[in-house]
Amino acid sequence: MAVNKIVNSTNMAIEIQTSVDKAGDPVFTKKTFSNVRNNADAQAIYDVAEAIKGVLSPTTRGTLLNVSSDLVNN
Repeated sequence: MAVNKIVNSTNMAIEIQTSVDKAGDPVFTKKTFSNVRNNADAQAIYDVAEAIKGVLSPTTRGTLLNVSSDLVNN
C-alpha cells in the first residue's frame, strides 16, 4: 500500500525582536502570515519574507515555513 501526503495549509512566520530581557538578550516573537499557497516556490516565499522584514522591524531573525499535511494510506 502506498502512503500519500496531502498538504492542508502552509504558513510563513518571521521572528521579530520585541524587547530585551534583564540579561540584555533580545526577545523574539513570531509574526505569522497564513494562507501561503501550498505549491508556492521556496525562493518566492523567502523573497517575500525578506521584503516584509524590511518594513516590519530593524531587528528580525529567521523565516519559518510551517506546512500542515495529512498522511493517507491508499
